[in-house]
Amino acid sequence: MTLFSIARKNIRKNFTNYFLYIGSMIFSIIIYFTFVSLKYDQAIQETTESSNKISSVFNGASIVLIIFVAVFIWYSNSFFIKKRKKEVGLYSLLGVRKKQIGRMLFYENFFMGIIALLIGIILGSILSKFFVIILMKVMGYDAIGNLAISSQAIVNTILVFTVLTAITSIHGYRLIYRFKLIELFKAEQEGEKEPKTSIITAIVSVLLVGIGYWLALQNLFESEVWRKLGFLITLLVILVTVILGTYLLFSTLTVYLLKLLRKNKHHFWNGINIISTSQLLYRIKGNARTLTIIAVLSATTLTAVGTAYSFYYNNSSNAEMLNPNSMMFIANDTSVSKQINERISQDKDHEIIYHMSVPTMIINVDITNLHSNNLPDEMEYSIIDNSTFNQLAKLQKRDESLSLKGNEAVVLEAGYSESFSPKYIGASISLNVNDISEEIIFKKVKKYNVLNPPTTGITVVISDELFSKLASGTNLVNMEVYELKNEENAKTLTKEVQTLLPNEASFSSFYSDYARGMESTGLLIFIGGFLGLVFLGATGSIIYFKQLTEATSDKDRYMILYKIGVNKKEVKKSISKQILFIFALPLLAGIAHSIVALTMLSKIMEMNLMIPVGICIGVYVCIYIAYYFLTVRNYYKIIVK
Repeated sequence: MTLFSIARKNIRKNFTNYFLYIGSMIFSIIIYFTFVSLKYDQAIQETTESSNKISSVFNGASIVLIIFVAVFIWYSNSFFIKKRKKEVGLYSLLGVRKKQIGRMLFYENFFMGIIALLIGIILGSILSKFFVIILMKVMGYDAIGNLAISSQAIVNTILVFTVLTAITSIHGYRLIYRFKLIELFKAEQEGEKEPKTSIITAIVSVLLVGIGYWLALQNLFESEVWRKLGFLITLLVILVTVILGTYLLFSTLTVYLLKLLRKNKHHFWNGINIISTSQLLYRIKGNARTLTIIAVLSATTLTAVGTAYSFYYNNSSNAEMLNPNSMMFIANDTSVSKQINERISQDKDHEIIYHMSVPTMIINVDITNLHSNNLPDEMEYSIIDNSTFNQLAKLQKRDESLSLKGNEAVVLEAGYSESFSPKYIGASISLNVNDISEEIIFKKVKKYNVLNPPTTGITVVISDELFSKLASGTNLVNMEVYELKNEENAKTLTKEVQTLLPNEASFSSFYSDYARGMESTGLLIFIGGFLGLVFLGATGSIIYFKQLTEATSDKDRYMILYKIGVNKKEVKKSISKQILFIFALPLLAGIAHSIVALTMLSKIMEMNLMIPVGICIGVYVCIYIAYYFLTVRNYYKIIVK
């Protein structure tokens, strides 16, 4: 019998133990193959307007995926080798040289890698059309790609994963030489020492996480700490304090809390809590590094996916904020305006809800009185009268109207930010039109616009009498405003109108910004979602492997309990509690870290991320719970087998 045939039999007989490892590798290969295939897909290149950008994004995502999968395979392979110490020791006892054992494990791992690679490429090829459809849908396109398998993608995937498999196989081969024969047989019987705790270190762990959270939740633009340390240094301090604090939290604070729990006699001596509490106490410190890695990866995944989904979720409202009207342009040529009106009126799929010609003054204004260091001294404002604002607000179904008198004014700034925008309320500026000069005083700021900001910029509403006075000294500009039905599907109409207009018309439309946003945010959510699933699958698998490794060493302890009368139901309950603690710790820490990070991002972007982030966390927790039940089930099977 050759070493290769032994390796093949080992895989066949232990396929249950290897299934999740191979499954995770297959899933990683499918995602990588998909990313590379999409880069070369003809439908995407022909349909999208930014195929070069998409190609570069997929290249970057593929590199991130390769690095992560390499670390995961390396980590998982080490677990499998350590789990089989006794088997390797038996081979050594029978006279098999370490070189031959190493070769057998090399063949075994390489054989699994080749199986995963073949299955992954086959499934990836079958599913590539499905993934193209998903990407095109989330990007807002209806085109469906042809089922064409890219030979470049196959060669790229085979090359990358063959190298990864070879490296991890060589790692497993070398790992055999580090084990001594006595260690291979007695490792599971070695007594575990009770970890020491320090109340000072436990307090420091909480303080470190607290400092990181406090810095992250500061107002980025007003905080003295952020200003003195600088943006990059402060971010680095947040990362270091939170990661170090999380590690100390798992290695010291949890040990301290478990010791306090042990002192609670009512709980400790209830049922077989003595077993689950003791095992957690003795092993939690050894698991601290793994739990920290999982917590940080969970936080990174939730933050990245949550942010990407938030942009995608809010795309329609963002396009609406920038374009309260379906179409808008400056009417410099009446004949072109009539031609456009006829074309829009003839389109039965996009009926006109309302159409207005808005008389507007475009004035360059000195804004030094507005106390803003972030803007130039002079800015161009679009001025409309009170009546026009009220009319547009009513058509746009805004429950608001203005009653301005004299030199009172209201500014409409859709992207208003307290940190960056001028300090309007109570301030005054001068409107100079030829020989007429009037000073206006801002009474209110509205965080929306009734005209499209891409065309008009910031709009200022003044009283009707003041507008009439200033208009007498200048030529007004007419803004053509249209609101249409089915504006999100007005691709053809938008392009036809745009071709009729010169660049000076400053054409803006809801569809243009909506489609652009769907393309960019759809690409982000597609990549973020799939990378998030890979990260989740890998982190869940790492806990799974580690718990099953511990199950093998715990088997004799639970057997003694069973012999003295502890039934299987109590054993399963004890196992469930123990594994729940291990799963819940990094999950809760990861969710807390991601919520703080997303809160910081929401403040910077001034966007409400609650609903999309809640959905992402809910999906993440559901998949994580599935891993928990799978781990409990297989842990229990090992114990009672």
